[in-house]
Amino acid sequence: MQYLGEIISLAVAVLWTATALFADQASRRIGAMSTNIFRLAFSSVLLAVLLWIVLGQPYPVYADGKTWLWMGLSALVGYVFGDFCLFNSYVVIGARFGQLFMTLAPLFAAVAGWAMLGETLSWRSWLAMAVTLTGIAISILSRSGDGRRLSLRLPLKGVLLGIGAALGQGVGLVLSKIGMQHYEAALPAGAPAAFDWALPFASTMIRSLVGTAGFFLWMALIGQLPKLREAVHNRGGMKYTALTTLFGPFIGVSLSLMAVQYARAGIASTLMALTPVLILLPYALIYKQKITPKEILGVTVSMIGVALFFLL
Repeated sequence: MQYLGEIISLAVAVLWTATALFADQASRRIGAMSTNIFRLAFSSVLLAVLLWIVLGQPYPVYADGKTWLWMGLSALVGYVFGDFCLFNSYVVIGARFGQLFMTLAPLFAAVAGWAMLGETLSWRSWLAMAVTLTGIAISILSRSGDGRRLSLRLPLKGVLLGIGAALGQGVGLVLSKIGMQHYEAALPAGAPAAFDWALPFASTMIRSLVGTAGFFLWMALIGQLPKLREAVHNRGGMKYTALTTLFGPFIGVSLSLMAVQYARAGIASTLMALTPVLILLPYALIYKQKITPKEILGVTVSMIGVALFFLL
């Protein structure tokens, strides 16, 4: 089927938009920490079932110590730090602005790839960074009454959380890439052929397990474990957490892997990154908030920056 990869990529963007809206609702009901720990735990179970069906083993078989180390670091940076910031940003500034800041993730991933993997940063990459930052600035800055000063339209805490979320996702992605390289090197010659496409799911399971443990330890250290018991009895919060898990880490990730099989990686990545655009209308309808032309311009410019990262 022509344009199958592009169609799947758009479906992924829609799924991730739904995921952001569900996560917004879950975080407001049971808190960002509880949402994340249950989301990652649910994800681990679903991935275990998938690996059991495909590989006959419900765990990431063949993963060595280096794989666990790097994928674990990826989980701590991307999930425990990054998703903690992201889900809390939903509470402070809402999912539409939280997702806008996520357009910075390619910027941080590019810098981390340069620092840790020796990847080059061309002038086009720097241009993409500048365009993305400009788009975000248009959305979150406004002039004072006399027109001489710029000020934040959003709480500083929310802005810092949004930046932290993008930093966690970008750096976590590079750490995952290193971890998957070690995983591939650890596979024996007689590994099942299904590992050609199951490897990302096995790697994701390692991240989910470490992320769950990381959040659990964090909550234990700050004395918030009782909130988990409270969350279990919050039907609305658990419902939205389950939907967040199903549409995001499970179905969304699965389809994103299919998308890059049937379409150019750059095109697929750009289409899948349309969440900040797609989320504007449903978020405005749900929360009865007005979308300003300035916000639309800012999101559009940011998305152009994202496209420059992937397509040039």
